Amino acid sequence: MKKPDRLQALEQKVRDLGTQVGILEDEQAVRKLQFSYGYYLDKCLYDEVVGLFAKTGEVRFMRGVFRNRAGVKRLYIGRFGKNFTGGTLRPVFGFLLDHPQLQDIVHVAPDRKTARGRFRSFMQAGVHESATGPAAGGGLPRQWWEGGIYENEYVKERGVWKIKVLHYRPVYHATFEHGWTYTKPNYVPFFNKKDLFPKNPIGPDAIDPKPVLWPDVDVVAFHYPNPVTGKKWRDRR
Repeated sequence: MKKPDRLQALEQKVRDLGTQVGILEDEQAVRKLQFSYGYYLDKCLYDEVVGLFAKTGEVRFMRGVFRNRAGVKRLYIGRFGKNFTGGTLRPVFGFLLDHPQLQDIVHVAPDRKTARGRFRSFMQAGVHESATGPAAGGGLPRQWWEGGIYENEYVKERGVWKIKVLHYRPVYHATFEHGWTYTKPNYVPFFNKKDLFPKNPIGPDAIDPKPVLWPDVDVVAFHYPNPVTGKKWRDRR
């Protein structure tokens, strides 16, 4: 190989390595973003949670679709903030919510402007027997288990990664005393058309009818193909 050709090949190799390093940095940034979401949510810092979203961000939760910054605020600050903290947007005595973000699989698009991520959550939550605050009066079980899957979308705006779509699918709920074996169907009711905003001032903008809850089961679609076969999973039922 001639010297000019070797130099050209070396320059291309450096560019390729730079791209690979950039994608790895993006993957870590997306993980840090999602892990930060978990820490903020667990401590009821809902204003910090809202700050993680793009202006056109969206939340899909319990069949409710909360669109744009106004919808995101309605869910976290209007609904969660009121029900769990009485509007204080900070930790309150006797309310526990712990849901680690686990088994993360993140893929960044080749143009490094968007990304997708899948995470698992295992939640332990409850209200202390001595608590008398908003959570204690909100009809919550004293202690419960919850497990769910996140299939999220992210966008990079002016060099900063933000949440574009947070799609959390609870898989099961269960009381601590009796476990998931005795969970009643529709134990935690889904949002429905009667809950829609603006009729409900803290309701969702739309309804997604697909999600189910234990004891009903399904598979939350994977954003990535099988890493060995390269085939995209599809529901063949």
